[in-house]
Amino acid sequence: MFTSIISNSSDSITFTTAMICLAAALVLGLVFSAVYMQCSGRVTKNFVVTLALLPAMVAAVIFMTTGSLGSAVAVAGAFSLVRFRSVPGTSREILSVFFAMTIGLACGMGQLAFAAVFTVLLSGCFVLLMKSSYVGKGSGERSLRVTIPENLDYTEIFDDIFIKYTAGSRLERVKTVGLGSMYELSYMITMKNEKDQKAMLDEIRARNGNLFVVYGRVAENVQEL
Repeated sequence: MFTSIISNSSDSITFTTAMICLAAALVLGLVFSAVYMQCSGRVTKNFVVTLALLPAMVAAVIFMTTGSLGSAVAVAGAFSLVRFRSVPGTSREILSVFFAMTIGLACGMGQLAFAAVFTVLLSGCFVLLMKSSYVGKGSGERSLRVTIPENLDYTEIFDDIFIKYTAGSRLERVKTVGLGSMYELSYMITMKNEKDQKAMLDEIRARNGNLFVVYGRVAENVQEL
């Protein structure tokens, strides 16, 4: 591992090399998260930011455990306990716990300079990604659930309404409700104009006989690690 204030090793990684590898992990993480956004139909900012920053955190852990089997096993066990023995949370919350553990690991192994640079660099990237419009695709998606009688054909029932009011729509799930007397249709839609919500819902209610309709934002915890 690279120079430590506690101990030195013959197979040490220089600080400069560590920084280059950390930067490469950040860049490649951003590339993969961008590819994921383009290939996935449903994304959340928390999950995409996690994909972008997690490679750098894993790289940092590898740097600090290189050449030390005991440290590697201990770190793997600690991360497993945090992931599977804690209250389930969103991908952002899990990433934050991993972030704090990586900082503590670096400090505990005497890598104070690396811990400081890592904290500043990853914190800056985290803030920039969360505050920016990095996650464009999917961020404007809304969830729509509509109940219709069983005698209606749900395959194209609302297509003309969606063409009129949305930039994109897809049917995610069909579920029978009311002892099989009705269908519940779950859609993901992107509105052309958010101000048209009421007009669209009114037309949907007129077509489904004023049955159950739910419209809202996509839950942030639909994608977790």
